[in-house]
Amino acid sequence: MKPDFEKGNGLVPAIVQDAKTKSVLMLAYVNEEAYDKMLETGETYFYSRSRQELWHKGETSGHFQYIQGMYLDCDDDTLLIIVDQVGAACHTGSYSCFFQEIIPYVFEKTIFHEVYDVIADRHIHPVEKSYTNYLLDQGVDKICKKVGEEASETIIAAKNNNKEELIGEISDLFYHVLVLMYQQGIQVEDIEKKLQERHQISGNKKEFHQRGDY
Repeated sequence: MKPDFEKGNGLVPAIVQDAKTKSVLMLAYVNEEAYDKMLETGETYFYSRSRQELWHKGETSGHFQYIQGMYLDCDDDTLLIIVDQVGAACHTGSYSCFFQEIIPYVFEKTIFHEVYDVIADRHIHPVEKSYTNYLLDQGVDKICKKVGEEASETIIAAKNNNKEELIGEISDLFYHVLVLMYQQGIQVEDIEKKLQERHQISGNKKEFHQRGDY
């Protein structure tokens, strides 16, 4: 099974998607030589229509793409390539080539966003005997103390090798961290952005851990 290169005069479009974030990173074109190089090396290769030559993604920028999966569409003339992206996919330095908004897409909220919103609502509309209101009223010292306690309990649960207990303690820790974030004026998006920045500037997997970004 391989792309039908004859349909596109020797080229097929390739959609590249981030394996971790599921974001669409870019669209490029692949000829048979580039396709064979990807199968051989496990890294992305494309054909540059402007330069009319083979293009090894990351060869000059260092922003390599390590292939985690590859799929062919029903007509055998379009590739979907799932990658571990090093750095930025776009030549502009942007994480993805698709950053010019035309019609905004409202992303579905994660449970972290939903819990954060509840915490914010409790602050604006206090509820009698609300634990969240109690923490917010007590202030940063009390909240930090609870974060420390929950972190310790998380460690104990891990050392006890009790998965269900550990899940519960991590959930408690996340909740108290979200309360701390709200109290300090930090949004969930701030954390997401920082994690994304660290992911973008990291090198290959080996360098990623050596740099200590995480």
